Amino acid sequence: MIIIGLDPGSRYCGYGLLQIEDRKILAAGCDVLDVTKGKTLSLRLKSLYENIIAVLDEYQPEIAAVESIFFHRQVRSVFTLGHARGVILLALAMKDIPIVEYSPREIKKSVCGNGSASKQQVRYMINKIYPLKESPKRDDAFDALAVATCYYNRMKWL
Repeated sequence: MIIIGLDPGSRYCGYGLLQIEDRKILAAGCDVLDVTKGKTLSLRLKSLYENIIAVLDEYQPEIAAVESIFFHRQVRSVFTLGHARGVILLALAMKDIPIVEYSPREIKKSVCGNGSASKQQVRYMINKIYPLKESPKRDDAFDALAVATCYYNRMKWL
């Protein structure tokens, strides 16, 4: 089974992959889709959709775990993030991939044991759990792998 975790963003979208067999993790990896080349939001969303579809085609995940929206003081940012999440959810639906959603707090608690953990703490724990060959530069990739880990942590007890 392959689980994809997604940390939505309209400029950078993190994705993390876990390959599971007999409830054990065989492989883990993460990266970021950089869609900043699009000059407008609509072009970035188009690029995001195309890139997500390419990742889904390449890795063929059986389930997707997606970070839900957290509320922020900047309303415009929330709406932009909502557009990006919509594109991601559409791509997953088009590929008939089941979706589960977790709040940032749930993800941090699952990975770090503390729902208020910082991005640095999440990055540290992901590095400890999975000895990645190449360490991504952006936190979005680690956050996405944390989302996949959250699903795995819940799945293994079912």
